[in-house]
Amino acid sequence: MAEPGPFRSSASAVQLSGRLLCWSLAAAMASAAVDAFLDPQAGWWGVVWLLPWWLTCASALAWAVLRAREKADRPPPQGSARSDWEQAA
Repeated sequence: MAEPGPFRSSASAVQLSGRLLCWSLAAAMASAAVDAFLDPQAGWWGVVWLLPWWLTCASALAWAVLRAREKADRPPPQGSARSDWEQAA
């Protein structure tokens, strides 16, 4: 088995997409605050401040799909009594 390197992580794709979602949302909120309070006049700012919002939408969609696949692949708990798993469904 290969040893984990600096770019290998034991985190799943769901966790990584969740982290991307959180960080992109933080960047989007920071860029919105800069746009609201500092009102940059640079021509490229109109495009740049929207990029984190698009990334947030894309990562939210990716996280939702990956999380649904993760939940579908996990078998329900064993037992004859109704569990929280069945009640939630």
